[in-house]
Amino acid sequence: MTLRSRPLAVVAGLAVVGMLATAARSTPKHEPAPQQAASNPTADLLVELIRANTSNPPGNTGSVASLLAPKFKALGFEVDIVQTPDSGKAHFIARLRGNGSKRPVLIAAHADVVGVEREKWTVDPFAGVMKDGYVFGRGALDFKGGMAVFARAAMMLAERKVPLDRDVIFLAEADEESGPYSTTWLASQAWQKIDCEFALNEGGWIMKGPNGRVRYVSISTADKSAIPIILTAKGTSTHASMPRPDNAIFALARALAKISAYETPLFLTPSTRKFFQTLAKTSQQPMSGYFADLLGTDSARVKRADREISKDPLLHALMRNTLAPVLMNAGFRGNVIPGSAEATINARLIPGAKAEDVVRDLKRVIGDSTIDVRASNTIPWPQGLAPSSENTDLYRALETSARQQFSAEVTPYLFQAGTDAPTWRSRGIPVYGIYPYPIDAEDLTRMHGNDERVSIEGLQQGTEMIYKTLIDVAGKRE
Repeated sequence: MTLRSRPLAVVAGLAVVGMLATAARSTPKHEPAPQQAASNPTADLLVELIRANTSNPPGNTGSVASLLAPKFKALGFEVDIVQTPDSGKAHFIARLRGNGSKRPVLIAAHADVVGVEREKWTVDPFAGVMKDGYVFGRGALDFKGGMAVFARAAMMLAERKVPLDRDVIFLAEADEESGPYSTTWLASQAWQKIDCEFALNEGGWIMKGPNGRVRYVSISTADKSAIPIILTAKGTSTHASMPRPDNAIFALARALAKISAYETPLFLTPSTRKFFQTLAKTSQQPMSGYFADLLGTDSARVKRADREISKDPLLHALMRNTLAPVLMNAGFRGNVIPGSAEATINARLIPGAKAEDVVRDLKRVIGDSTIDVRASNTIPWPQGLAPSSENTDLYRALETSARQQFSAEVTPYLFQAGTDAPTWRSRGIPVYGIYPYPIDAEDLTRMHGNDERVSIEGLQQGTEMIYKTLIDVAGKRE
């Protein structure tokens, strides 16, 4: 999950699950924990991946390519390592050939991870510690766990000599978290190696309830897009002992105060409606009623439901475009009133929303013509991409295998953060996202946090689900 997606959406997601769970950590900091024998090859592979420290920066993903290459080659995959201009970063591509009667399916996972605050971990974050039924380590959940699941599912096709109608392409991406050599760069250099009919990536969730059972499986069909919006106030630069009314910092502060009191309107996409319909089925009262009311036509009940549901920052973010100030820049000396002050607003837009509309609304809310409001020229992804269709072989295969594996409701989902999916979606190729293992609220609090972990049993369940998905979508039809 990309760092450029972090300032609002992921912080919001982690905040809500943090309210639902408290960490139970009794092991003293950095006390070596006993290793627990792996119960499946996916957990073994994940341990190896975690031990390859790919924290970005610097993001030395070439080490993952070197780790995976012999494993895939031994099983008959065609292996490509695409070196980037940064000597430490590389994309890894492994292709298992089918008979070519259908176009390829691609399964992608990013090899880089975010950094750590080592002193706040109770285990070595790059040791791949197994204990208490979990694999602990940076990237266990986001997204080396997913990489291990995807890799093992693809390997099982080769190990079991499954006849294929289409090529299966496994991709370990470089620079997804932060950097210039992401899949956008890869597509510009070697598109033919990752071209496909459809793709599977990170995204939706397999969420467990308090009883440990899976409540629902969400498959993301779209991502919110991140747009930096720049607010600039100007005034007279002068000696701090002689303040003037046109103070740029005060003007900017007034504008931000107005934005803080502004709530963007509800904006429910068809997939978000389906998601809330699923929550209405799988939740207890009174929340199940609020979810149902949100989708109704009674404006008073919709407003009340919005108010209650929005107490969960993650769900609040799914229902509307969101605005969050993330950067400020003003002044250069303690005795000089600066002539300008600038703030960056991280706007997260639902597919179908337009940056120019958000800029126009902010100008209206601020109500000060001296404040310049503009969208940044450095938007990383194409905007307004349509959600991926639910009417494809890959979506249907994943939906079917998820239902069989977990006996749970399956729903499309608008992913509140960002992924590398636009590389393919911008070319008309459907991409679907899932974190392919059941997690609970406590697990999710640890993503990008301390003592990140994933269940060993969940890794096995996810591997079985993705393997069945690949059999369904790529296996040879008799």
